[in-house]
Amino acid sequence: MRAITGELAGEGIYGQFFRNAQLYAVHVEVQDTYRMPDEYEPLERWRATGEIVETDGGREWCKLVAETVARGVEVKRIRVVTVPHTEYTRWLLDACAPNIAAGEQIRYLPRHQVEGFLPSDDFWLFDGDVAAFNTIDENGNGVGLAVTEDSKLVECCMVAYWQLWKQGIDRDDYLRSEFASQ
Repeated sequence: MRAITGELAGEGIYGQFFRNAQLYAVHVEVQDTYRMPDEYEPLERWRATGEIVETDGGREWCKLVAETVARGVEVKRIRVVTVPHTEYTRWLLDACAPNIAAGEQIRYLPRHQVEGFLPSDDFWLFDGDVAAFNTIDENGNGVGLAVTEDSKLVECCMVAYWQLWKQGIDRDDYLRSEFASQ
């Protein structure tokens, strides 16, 4: 496994993986809260006013997603969330509209409804060849990726991802579900 550190906001250290992807870039998120410095101000604004603020990093991310999808590569994300939701989850439900408009498919899955294996770490999969695990520091701040091409580990991640994706609820449907207000 190799470590990659650098900017996580916007395209950051992900760009090379998205540009090399030919089939898909899929993400599993299993944490209920993240500490990303570029999200502090938008989260505070949403908390105070309910307003969603787009950041430079968010616009850069959506541009990367749109370019990737335009090449025929699927970009998907499954968020496994605790119900009742954390404040951060409620914010993400509102804040992910630009991602969806850029072509990212996002599903939510209540943690208590997971059937099967639930990974303890977030990861990205690229074309079934590369798994990139999010890494954090002692304070919970995102600092980089731990990347592997080990076929057995990548296969475990693929099985977990597809099992969770099949159980997930499309974000717009999730907003109309019994879980959205919790």
